[in-house]
Amino acid sequence: MTEFRRNAFKAAIRAKKLQVGLWQSLCSNVAVEICSDSGFDWLLLDTEHSPNEIPDLLSQLQAMEKGTATAIIRPAWNDAVLIKRCLDIGAQALLIPYVQSVEEAKAAVAATRYPPHGIRGVSVSARASRYGRVSGYLTKANSEICVLVQVETRQSLDALEDIAAVDGVDGVFIGPSDLAASLGHLGNPAHADVQAAMKDAVERLTKVGMPAGILTSNEEEARRYIDWGFLFVAVGSDVGLLAKNADALAKKFKPA
Repeated sequence: MTEFRRNAFKAAIRAKKLQVGLWQSLCSNVAVEICSDSGFDWLLLDTEHSPNEIPDLLSQLQAMEKGTATAIIRPAWNDAVLIKRCLDIGAQALLIPYVQSVEEAKAAVAATRYPPHGIRGVSVSARASRYGRVSGYLTKANSEICVLVQVETRQSLDALEDIAAVDGVDGVFIGPSDLAASLGHLGNPAHADVQAAMKDAVERLTKVGMPAGILTSNEEEARRYIDWGFLFVAVGSDVGLLAKNADALAKKFKPA
């Protein structure tokens, strides 16, 4: 039988070990394969703001098999069907967007757990169990699923400690762009009010022992967030890396 896979990312954040990641939005198994060998701890495969679908995600998970990074999939919404499909293709870590309340956090966790602890549908031959080859997968799976919930509005900040206290939530991700919009600073997460809110959030999460995550493509910001106590930090994106380097190369030969 095939050995049951442990979740390295979940173990690391439980041990309070910094995890550095990269956002993947190109929907490309080749791009993911390249980045998975770069030394990152995790790669975020996005479906909320990227045209990724299940077959695309499956090929990206396959491309990551030999790399250093744990795959984290962000479903398009906090939806039990979308979550189930991500889990069945082998994802063990999910980032659930736009969680604003205890009830929504509980729903996210329930969608990742088999009964009686949740509502995840049962398949005995999905890729998650190596097509039925992992002995005892159904009884072991719950313990290795990592649920990260995304807090990105004023309302969710008000409920932050209650959301963090939900059994089965392993980490809370602060969404800078949507939070900035919610606080009245659309397109400006660097605004002092937004930065202050994010700093307050990570301090509150750290106080209750909950790992906090964030995304930025700015190196100075990334280092500041790590200093503040953010534990899983995405320091850029595949789209950003490609655009930045393509622009720089073009300017070398076609200066303005």
